[in-house]
Amino acid sequence: DLRDELHEQVEASIKAGARCLVGGNPDTGKPGAFYPPTLLTGVLPGMPAYEEELFGPVAAIIRVTSEDEAFRVANSSPFGLGGAIFSRNSDRARALAVTHMDTGACFINDFVASDPRLPFGGVKDSGYGRELSDLGQLEFLNIKTVSIA
Repeated sequence: DLRDELHEQVEASIKAGARCLVGGNPDTGKPGAFYPPTLLTGVLPGMPAYEEELFGPVAAIIRVTSEDEAFRVANSSPFGLGGAIFSRNSDRARALAVTHMDTGACFINDFVASDPRLPFGGVKDSGYGRELSDLGQLEFLNIKTVSIA
């Protein structure tokens, strides 16, 4: 059912004006819940590919004209699990990740991925708290405070 929901999001975005450059057709003859890698351009506010989380291999290209607009668009999402900044200047990208990205994790010149050594989790409607790492282990503890006066 997740593949069908993803396809409905893609089709609704196309119907609203997005353009599918590749993929977008789950009827590939492959068994199971396979969905082909899909690339959408012309994605605008109001489209599912802009407003919703797409749990599958669908990339939505949203054009912007400035760095400020890029962060405004990225941070306008109600979700905030992870984001990425690709730049030749990794020091500047790191500073922007700290000051401008409203996500639980930000990756510089890499794609969002979890690593058991690092705490991982989102902000906004992508949840709270962290999993993985020593910080994530604390999420599963019931810590008791005992105070003696």
